[in-house]
Amino acid sequence: MEKFQKLTGIAAPMPLVNIDTDMIIPKVFLKSIKRTGFGKNLFDEMRFNRDGTEIEDFVLNKTQYREAEILVAGDNFGCGSSREHAPWAIADFGIKSIISTSFADIFYNNCFKNGILPIIFPQEVVDVLMKDAEKGSNARMIVDLESQTVTTSDGEVFNFEVDAFKKHCLLEGLDDIGLSLEKVSSIEGFEEKIAQDRPWV
Repeated sequence: MEKFQKLTGIAAPMPLVNIDTDMIIPKVFLKSIKRTGFGKNLFDEMRFNRDGTEIEDFVLNKTQYREAEILVAGDNFGCGSSREHAPWAIADFGIKSIISTSFADIFYNNCFKNGILPIIFPQEVVDVLMKDAEKGSNARMIVDLESQTVTTSDGEVFNFEVDAFKKHCLLEGLDDIGLSLEKVSSIEGFEEKIAQDRPWV
């Protein structure tokens, strides 16, 4: 998993509330257990018409937001079914951080496991960041995980809270497999001891 330390990027405003995982990646696309290839179907029913043409008014289809790496969203982002394909699609599209007033618990935890930093702020802070994101591609936000700050294009700084263990995992690029691999020497030592003590196993 790629390390997340400091991100300077375009923020796309998506003020809709209750964006669920089926809106993020419709169930019709859940045909693979690979983590890649889902970005093209992110927000599919909001991004595309039935004939496959783009819906011009959708924020990520607008020229100034096509390269967005930050999403400023409405309340209760990632609710609905607990599909890990949702953060897979978000990451594959290129979004590395999502800012909202709240997230569904399973989605929130899945973000950290897939290299995405979800940030929770009070509504008044999200309102400021949403307004900043509406400035388009000329407005770049800075998300600094080490200092736990988000800085607007005008230099206004907001501090956020994050679990220390989750922060460590993102900074070091450790998913569940990476965490296990950190213990390889201990695991191998245990296996060798078991083989000696109980060779019949």
